Amino acid sequence: MIEIQAKKRTILGKQTTMLRKDGVLPAVLYGEGLSTMPISVSSRDFEKVFRESGETSVLTLTIEGDRSYNVFIHDIATDPMTLSPIHADFYAVRMDKPIEAKVPLSFIGTSGAVASEGGILVKVLHELEVKALPGDMPHEIQVNLEAMKVIGDKIYVRDLTLPERVALRVSADEVVALVEPPRSDAELEAITKVEEAAPAEVKTERELKAETKAETEESESAEETKK
Repeated sequence: MIEIQAKKRTILGKQTTMLRKDGVLPAVLYGEGLSTMPISVSSRDFEKVFRESGETSVLTLTIEGDRSYNVFIHDIATDPMTLSPIHADFYAVRMDKPIEAKVPLSFIGTSGAVASEGGILVKVLHELEVKALPGDMPHEIQVNLEAMKVIGDKIYVRDLTLPERVALRVSADEVVALVEPPRSDAELEAITKVEEAAPAEVKTERELKAETKAETEESESAEETKK
């Protein structure tokens, strides 16, 4: 099991900017039967661990002066400009209790309908909600696009191969991916005009998420001051 070291954190709110400048990532630990605990981890270690584990592999989080916890990386807030992590949530789990999670889909292979007939690949789902014990939760679920040989072919959830002891939490009849006919020049021109006319969003989802994390940390700071 992948391990990451952490320390209890007393620096809260806007002061966490100082931590980030020193290569430290502010985070929190919470879970069933646990009070929320502000912690910090090495930014470099976190990014390395996240590349290996994603959000669906169990990690061992060892807190200095405390103990080790079995955790998932439950949520990450990123800087909207650099996309670097600025805050992370670790969710502690019991290894003997099934949990539900959204596992990312990994698309492999090449569809013959796309390669030979100029079809358009449409990925309808990008993750799949499943239920399993934490130790059985897959890192990803593969979707083999080679199964779609002609235009109009579809891959359904029921066509996917899940690891043992992993149960679906969505309908087996949901479409995962399909191949549409190639678009005409007129259709492509119409799509281009719609995209050009669409107004730009004021804030991205990442920016809103980062703001939410900042508000949470300010709330933590206020609670700490009251104590």
